[in-house]
Amino acid sequence: MFKVQKLRDDAIIPSRAHPEDAGLDIHCVDSFTLLVGEYKLVHTGIAIEIPKGYEAQIRPRSGLAVKQGITVLNAPGTIDSNYRGEVGVVLINLGSAPSTFKQGDRIAQMVFARVDLSELTEVDTLNKSTRGTSGFGSTGV
Repeated sequence: MFKVQKLRDDAIIPSRAHPEDAGLDIHCVDSFTLLVGEYKLVHTGIAIEIPKGYEAQIRPRSGLAVKQGITVLNAPGTIDSNYRGEVGVVLINLGSAPSTFKQGDRIAQMVFARVDLSELTEVDTLNKSTRGTSGFGSTGV
């Protein structure tokens, strides 16, 4: 079970626009304008409690991205299961005009995902693979 707490009376609990949607819409609690190239930590007025073994991913809304060039700067942002503070969203305006948001506007979406809490083991060498150390662009354009 995932729990949510309003930190402000005017906060909006995240919800899905359609029952089958993967993401829950996240709303801002303050009005603001993002100038071209500007980024800002946007407050949501909510905190969440996530069970161990899960995370919440904060992702851009496709409509904001395609229509205004607004995206989540650290997409996807991760909220760990042990975090209990306010959910914040770092938005950036990569568009060609300032974008204004009103209190209650949808600014991002939240998707819950399972997390494998594996541990790393330090070794002196790694097993060889067919790819080896070939990196960025090594399989063609």
